[in-house]
Amino acid sequence: MPIIGITAAQGLAPGAPTIGTATAGDTLATVAYTAPTWPGKGSGTVTYTATSSPGGFTGTGASPITVSGLSNGTAYTFTVKATTSYGVTGPSSAASNSITPAAPAARGVFGAGNTTSGLNNDMEYVTITTTGNATFFGDLSVTRGDAGACASYTRGLFMGGYTMPSYVDSNVIDYITIASTGNATDFGDLTQSVSGAPACFNNSTRGVRSGGYAGFETNTIDYVTIATTGNATDFGDLTVAKYIAAGASSTTRGLTMSGYSGGGADNTIDYVTIATTGNAIDFGDAITARYYTKGASNNTRAVYGSGQAASGFTQNMEYVTIATTGNATLFGNYQLAAGTYNVAACSDSTRIVWAAGSNGISGVTYNDIRYITIATTGDATDFGDLTRAYNSISGLSNGNGGL
Repeated sequence: MPIIGITAAQGLAPGAPTIGTATAGDTLATVAYTAPTWPGKGSGTVTYTATSSPGGFTGTGASPITVSGLSNGTAYTFTVKATTSYGVTGPSSAASNSITPAAPAARGVFGAGNTTSGLNNDMEYVTITTTGNATFFGDLSVTRGDAGACASYTRGLFMGGYTMPSYVDSNVIDYITIASTGNATDFGDLTQSVSGAPACFNNSTRGVRSGGYAGFETNTIDYVTIATTGNATDFGDLTVAKYIAAGASSTTRGLTMSGYSGGGADNTIDYVTIATTGNAIDFGDAITARYYTKGASNNTRAVYGSGQAASGFTQNMEYVTIATTGNATLFGNYQLAAGTYNVAACSDSTRIVWAAGSNGISGVTYNDIRYITIATTGDATDFGDLTRAYNSISGLSNGNGGL
């Protein structure tokens, strides 16, 4: 006997949808299906629901259905079922193909540099997992060189640097949306105007600037919340005032490595806990004291390379294990021309990509891009070229070790 107020046709369960292809995205999937031949007329409105296994995450809608909230790196299958507006749900489809969501390939952005024709505001980008030449990204809000740079998954920040004419130190912070292209937007100001390529690092929330040149070597550390805009807040002090140093981070710690201090090359490595505030703590020493050096990291290792040492220019790269303390270990050789220094760096969980730089012997400025595999040791390998030759350039990425 039919339920009162519902016809026999309306009370029938719809058939099982025919499953289509599931496609992975970043913490999500899209699931295609074909509607069943039933329901027919009189079934009312039908809602289709896709459900993940494991996790039981759901999404509704027309084909393809988007299911959000998935964990990158976890494998999922999906089923789809139909429910009529009379509250009758049919059987689930067969399971879909297995997919594993993943974040998009990390993008490295280089900017705030000096070319043979003068200081410029260009930014260029590469996809770190591939090799190839860089592509134009957009313009910074301020033409500058020797800035610091750091990033979250979403935003990249360029901090400080010198402007022209007369090498005036800047306190300007710019931000970009890394996944897109376009010009930078003003974010706010640092607590002081600095150039000298201050060491910068980040976790997923905070961007931190450490040291720099403010008319003098500074030991100031300040920070911003990357997802907002506004001026920087004091964090603490380095153990040694320095500039043209290397910065890198894990999700927990930020490192300031080597640099120029007290009239010469410095070998000190400092660390802070990014989520707190306070003064830096001694980590260990570089093998070779150097300045005009840059660094990058995954969540385990920080690597810094090239630079000017007391005995001349060095192409050596050195590394430390961020979760411990101790002195650096030799990694390999940058493998460009002898005398190369002042390169830029960015990273994902696997690679560090180095770019640009100058030659202190010949005076040549480079457009070369090179890379290393962080988990190993060894010399750098050719990646491609920037659109122009730069020095005093900075690098950031949405795949760095702080994320």
